[in-house]
Amino acid sequence: MTLPAPNPVLVLLAHPDPGTSRVNRAMVEAVRGLDGITVHDLYAAYPDFHIDVREEQARCNAHRVLVFQHPFFWYSCPALLKLWMDEVLTYGWAYGVHAEGLRGKRLLSAVSTGGSAQAYTVEGYHGRTLESLLAPFDQAARLCGMTYLPPFPFHAARRAGDDAILRHAETYRAHLTALRDAEA
Repeated sequence: MTLPAPNPVLVLLAHPDPGTSRVNRAMVEAVRGLDGITVHDLYAAYPDFHIDVREEQARCNAHRVLVFQHPFFWYSCPALLKLWMDEVLTYGWAYGVHAEGLRGKRLLSAVSTGGSAQAYTVEGYHGRTLESLLAPFDQAARLCGMTYLPPFPFHAARRAGDDAILRHAETYRAHLTALRDAEA
């Protein structure tokens, strides 16, 4: 008999064209089918951008860890993940007086960037760290009573070799299984 995972993980994949992303595809392949880890492809589920809010809230209720997995577009996330946040994270469920929908859960940003790690430094091309640019996700987690975990980035995705991508995917799998199996 298999015991349920202490911290079921929900990976919200938000890539408008995951077939073109070697990094995001490898990450999903590394965790898809693992007990206690659910991969939910938002663009496949909602190609018309009409989100089923009740279904998404129920999906969140069934998990203790949420992962926003996406390419880092214009210092943020792809449009459908932003819309998901706007529509699913409602007052009274996700935040506000007596809101319990996400309280005590954890949120991880698993992002891929086109730029190098050095580009995401104060001295680098973007003039800011990736962590500082992800501050809106941190703040959303705080507003919802969640713990925002340190981001899990993969930099220079377009130039990465297959070996580097495979190592990252394996590390991602280990990271998510550790989050899943951690004592609550």
